[in-house]
Amino acid sequence: MVGRVGDVFKALADPTRRTILDELTARDGQTLFELCARLITNHGLTSSRQAISQHLDVLEAAGLVETRRAGRYKFHHIDTAPLAPIVERWLDPPGRRPGGAPTDTENGPA
Repeated sequence: MVGRVGDVFKALADPTRRTILDELTARDGQTLFELCARLITNHGLTSSRQAISQHLDVLEAAGLVETRRAGRYKFHHIDTAPLAPIVERWLDPPGRRPGGAPTDTENGPA
């Protein structure tokens, strides 16, 4: 799991990959062509199709993107499951309230 979390952080380290995830969050199930068009239109990102494809490969290797083929088309879908261990470890540890406040049991006896 440690390697997997490292892959997730590596994938999220690049601003272009984060923007790709933003686009898949806004509209899941896009082809490479659709993603490239939306990245240009919505973000002014003029990366080549090959560069976007390589970014998608990194996101897929980290488990953040899944692909589905239908005929000659390949659709990309966001998968947030690899983020769960990160959230559980640092943002929502046991014994903590939302927002990071300790629970009464964590403070000990009064």
